[in-house]
Amino acid sequence: MSKNKYRVYENDQELGKSLAEQIKCISDKSIAKNDQFMIGFSGGSLSKILCDYLPLIKTDWSKWKIFFCDERYVSENDPDNNYSFYKLHLLDKVPLKIGLNIFPINTYLPIDECAQEYANQIKNVTGQTLQFDLLLLGIGPDGHTCSLFPNHPQLNEKQLIVTSIINSPKPPPKRITMTFPLINNSCNIFVITTGDKKAEIIKKIFSDDQTEIIKYPIEMVESKNTSNIWFLDKVAASSIK
Repeated sequence: MSKNKYRVYENDQELGKSLAEQIKCISDKSIAKNDQFMIGFSGGSLSKILCDYLPLIKTDWSKWKIFFCDERYVSENDPDNNYSFYKLHLLDKVPLKIGLNIFPINTYLPIDECAQEYANQIKNVTGQTLQFDLLLLGIGPDGHTCSLFPNHPQLNEKQLIVTSIINSPKPPPKRITMTFPLINNSCNIFVITTGDKKAEIIKKIFSDDQTEIIKYPIEMVESKNTSNIWFLDKVAASSIK
């Protein structure tokens, strides 16, 4: 994992402020260059950090294109739905328009069609580059990222940029997720991890830093364009030596 760099923060507040500023920096450059900013959101603890700190930055929100790195295949009104959280806690703070600036999955479609339709939306916005300016990823205690879990066949997907999951070991079982061909094509990748529940997997990940043996899905994340930047709070990073 030689292309990983990490930053450690005292608490979520310091992490959130720094993360938001780094996102703003990339958004400014992307908008100036391409007249839009392609970003992928994840759920979990990251969603609260983003909803708390993104509204504090100054940016042209009309140029943002927000997709979801993965999403639970449940109703938009279900509390497990990532988009639902952002709709409740972010869209009342910043002027993002659904279908123009932020793109939820269509759970009214059968799950495979849902994945294909989401891939088509990404293609329509990115064009032939299929490239995000920034993806914001999390990591589970088992080393999964997005909805790409250990030992699942989707880890080896080479053609599809978005695929469906029907047997997630973490409920709910049905999900839509980006795949590594799309993830690793991103211009920038941030991995955000906080809390003591993640300390053990962080220790394992970074203790293997000089090896080429891939043990966890998160170790398959490697942007072709730059180093992966990890944002860790002090607790999550406590076991790194």
